Formats: sequence, C-alpha cells, structure tokens
Amino acid sequence: FGINIPLPAGGDRKTAAFSADEIAAVRSWVGGGGSLLLIADHAPFGEAAAELGSAFGVTMHKGFVEVPGELSDPLLFSRENGRLGDHPIVSGDGAGTLIRRVMTFTGQSLDGPDGAAILLRLPGTAVEAVPSGDDLVERPAGPAQGIAFEFGKGRVVVLGEGGMVTAQVNARVPYGMNQPDNDNKQFVLNIM
Repeated sequence: FGINIPLPAGGDRKTAAFSADEIAAVRSWVGGGGSLLLIADHAPFGEAAAELGSAFGVTMHKGFVEVPGELSDPLLFSRENGRLGDHPIVSGDGAGTLIRRVMTFTGQSLDGPDGAAILLRLPGTAVEAVPSGDDLVERPAGPAQGIAFEFGKGRVVVLGEGGMVTAQVNARVPYGMNQPDNDNKQFVLNIM
C-alpha cells in the first residue's frame, strides 16, 4: 500500500534499525547515566525501532493512530482536553516553559514500562491501523504517543510520532513545530 518505498541499497524500512550489540551498548550507556530520546514514527518506522524500544520495556504498536470522531492529523494534546501528562517536561520550570498544546501528525501509539510517565495521553477511544500483509487492521491503540521514565541512572523519552519535532512545509502549509497555535517547539526544548 505504498508506505514501504524500496530503499536504493535494497532492504526494507521495517527491518530492525539496530543490531543486538548496538542495543546492548545503548542500554548500558543509559543505565550508567546517559539519556535516550527515541522517536519512532508511524508504520513502517515503528517496526524498525521496536527492538530498541523493547529493550527499555516500551511496546510500539507500529501502525497509524487516530481518534474516531475527531481530527487526527493533527491530533491535539492540550490542558483543556486532558491529554497532557503530569511531568516536568510538560510543566516546565516556569510560565515561559509550560506546555499548553502539542500537535502530532499521525504517528503510532506506545505502551511504557511500569512507572513511565505519560507525556501525551491518548483517549481510550483511540485506534491504530496496523499493517498486516497488504491490508491495515484496526486495533485498540496504546495509551500514549509520548512517555518518559528513568532507566538505571539514566533517562529515556520515547515519542511515537516524528513530525511534531520537525519544522516542515507541505504544499505551502507549515506543520510540526512551525504550525501555528502549538507549543511543539517548547516541548522539544523541555525534553532536551
């Protein structure tokens, strides 16, 4: 269905992006006090990052998330709709860093390990269209599109959508951090 465009060097976009040795090295580095920001977008990219996420207790649902009955591209996470979590990344360190509105652009859903803070909470009605052969199968979505947690002495943030942390233009329409009326840029700054 066209989402897995062939790579010039061959291969498949849903093939694991990280070797077992690379995953072990990242786990060790984060556990010893490092930090990891893992961004894995909608299908097929969640599949490629799933093994790295799993090494930290994160389940990637590997599809296209949406909320039936509302605009899902962009999908709004705001204080008003109760979809922003309670975490320093969201509350910031003062009035200028408080996050009020984050917009995502499709993406996938996530489940985090025990104790993970949900940064971007999906409603219970959210669904995910997951590739199965040449079809998309609709399933219940996971609870989040953004999570944060401690791992050993380090910290991890996982985002299930990549467009929100970019500044793009499509057909002369800005989206991502440069779309008006969102705090995506400050959200990224707070993560860093």
